[in-house]
Amino acid sequence: MSELSSLSALTLRDALASGEVGARELTEHYLQRIEERNPALGAFLTVTAGQALREADAADARRAAGGPLPVLHGLPLAHKDLTEVAGVPTTYGTAALPAAVAEEDSPLVAVLRAAGAISLGKTQVPEFGLSAYSENLIGPPARNPLHPELSPGGSSGGSAAAVAAGLIPFAPGTDGGGSVRIPAAATGLVGLKPNRGRVPSGSGQADLGQFVVAGPLARNAADAALLLDALVAEPGYRSTAAAAPAGSFLSAAQRAEGRFRIGVSTVSPFESAFPITLDAPARDALEAGIRALGAAGHDVVEAPLTYDPRYHAAFQTVWTAALAIAPIAEEDEAKLTPLAGTLRQRARTRPATELTEAIGILRQFEYDTIRQYADYDMILTPALGMTPRPIGWYTDADADTDYERQCRYSPFTSMVNVCGLPALVVPTLTTAEGLSMAIQLIGRPSAEADLLAVCAQLEAF
Repeated sequence: MSELSSLSALTLRDALASGEVGARELTEHYLQRIEERNPALGAFLTVTAGQALREADAADARRAAGGPLPVLHGLPLAHKDLTEVAGVPTTYGTAALPAAVAEEDSPLVAVLRAAGAISLGKTQVPEFGLSAYSENLIGPPARNPLHPELSPGGSSGGSAAAVAAGLIPFAPGTDGGGSVRIPAAATGLVGLKPNRGRVPSGSGQADLGQFVVAGPLARNAADAALLLDALVAEPGYRSTAAAAPAGSFLSAAQRAEGRFRIGVSTVSPFESAFPITLDAPARDALEAGIRALGAAGHDVVEAPLTYDPRYHAAFQTVWTAALAIAPIAEEDEAKLTPLAGTLRQRARTRPATELTEAIGILRQFEYDTIRQYADYDMILTPALGMTPRPIGWYTDADADTDYERQCRYSPFTSMVNVCGLPALVVPTLTTAEGLSMAIQLIGRPSAEADLLAVCAQLEAF
């Protein structure tokens, strides 16, 4: 076969199922790539080679015994170091807490293990997953494989770097304000934020703002769909869930059907607080996306959207609220990064009435925004406002400047989390320097299948 790491996850799935490739052979291949390339990229914080090889041997034995194989049989992946994997330390990207060894898998890890996936380790994240870059005080920064002096984004930056560099075929991420889509856009990947309630173990219903969902990072629509099908295949224990699709997400990506009315907007809800502008590559990527969507038969029109000017303050208030109750000893407060330390102090001194008001503003924002979006099948925005930023660009300033730079870099992602809608980023442009730029498509409620179909259409151009 071709070099294994150059093959899609879907091709590898079929090769593993047929016996053309063994799980141990594939796991060893990726572990060798990690050994060779990770020192320069900082994608992995922890590599669990011994555990992975044992699981690969068990997968090969299961296939040799005959019978049905799980959907991700023998496929390697990795988990963000915000997610607990049994027997592996979890750092949460912080020096302010001890790295405790997890006694059991988190639900997200458990469902992928049950699907037959093999974890190769834990990937780099920002402290507590707070930021749009993956730099912290406990390990080397994650670097962008397309240009190692630049950041792959965050908070799933280590996972995106690992997929883009061919250290794993795909990866699950979590997205609370763009944490799947930002690094996907920065590294030339497809990144899907599912609808709130779609993935039971990352439903977007467990945190105060109902922001955080789990979703796939992959090199194409079909691979993202394959991983999403595995992520949704578990019991849900919440009263609401996203509407079930007609068939699998993989079948939707493979059919690549549908023609849609798509509204284009470059308006950001952060504009009331910061000067939001698009650099030339971001605008060029948007124009390339508009042309490709038009060529695919979609009706692409301007969308005159408006957003509540109170959004910025309300989002920051709710987004940082959990920092107030992080179990950090007083003597360890100084071990926080300036961003986390500043935001934690503000969260701890903020009146409860202010937090309550902010939640109310965001719930109304959700209603008002979805009502506007309802005139279209999808909304098209730039994925990012700028090209990927240099390592250290955010952290060479005070916390407020750091935060402002994140909002200016990614002005179109967090609003989707507030609204609970599905959204996908797909590359549409490669710059002269070899950087990838992307667009974001925001779907109607529960319309991940449509997003994956359109993504597959764009991949044909």
